[in-house]
Amino acid sequence: MNNIKWAILGPGNIASEFAKALCEVNGSIYAVGSRSLEKANKFASKFNVEKTYGNYDEMLRDDAIDVVYVSTPHCSHYEYIMKSLENNKHVLCEKAITVNRNQLNDIVELAQKKGLVVAEAMTIYHMPLYKKLKEIVQSGKLGKLKMVQVSFGSCKEYDVKNRFFNMELAGGAILDIGTYALSFTRYFLSSQPKEVLTTVKKFETGVDEQSGIILKNPDDEMAVISLTMRAKMPKRGVVAGELGFITVDNFPRADKAVITYVDGISETIETGYTSKALNYEVEDMTRYIKNKSSRDTLKLSVDVMDIISEVRTQWGIKYPFE
Repeated sequence: MNNIKWAILGPGNIASEFAKALCEVNGSIYAVGSRSLEKANKFASKFNVEKTYGNYDEMLRDDAIDVVYVSTPHCSHYEYIMKSLENNKHVLCEKAITVNRNQLNDIVELAQKKGLVVAEAMTIYHMPLYKKLKEIVQSGKLGKLKMVQVSFGSCKEYDVKNRFFNMELAGGAILDIGTYALSFTRYFLSSQPKEVLTTVKKFETGVDEQSGIILKNPDDEMAVISLTMRAKMPKRGVVAGELGFITVDNFPRADKAVITYVDGISETIETGYTSKALNYEVEDMTRYIKNKSSRDTLKLSVDVMDIISEVRTQWGIKYPFE
């Protein structure tokens, strides 16, 4: 793994967490880029990064870099992923990978053309627990899959200037917490939903504050998703089949789930570690690069972004920069 040279684009809070994981798995970080060289140098000294850049474009021209981790706000992901690909870098990007389907389609097309790997740093796709749970669902142990339910409520402080409520920064629940809920949903559904019903309450700035989403796919599997940014709700996902259901609490980085069968007997599944969530992302991305493909998880990201784009169309929410 040490022969893959990583660069971090945007040394914010999540980047610090990711850098720790990267050092644990990869052993070192080759470069970090920021709009401020001072910030880049401070980050580099903390994580023993070899090279620093005070300009993103300059960093991306460094031919020694193999893969870029993009951790800027999601309204800028498209720009930096495209620039990374144009400079022949693989990309692991924080969620939400883009803000709409057209952006992600462009990215997929360019990555395929250049033979590069793009993946989303969506914890659900990389946690060992989810890989195990998917095996259980696909084994038929729970019978035919019928329903997925997901709730995610995060009570953000009332502040019209905060990025969470800023239309210019693609604020709102759907791209912040909704992407987790929809990724959980799509991960377990057998096929992409074709029917989408939804309603929304908008915040005073115009972003989505809370919403309900109902999905149905051609396999007659359904999903119900509840989101809010101004109330606390459990981060809970339920996957229900004819013979029982799986409950996953605190689902974004879960390492434990409970299966309850129709006879009332329950079984606890534990695997992986919540504290190692980003380590698993590094490990999977390393494997994708070596195998020259992130096909399975990228397809999930595309499907989720299709749902998000359809939902926003129904809501009539369009960001100023789109």
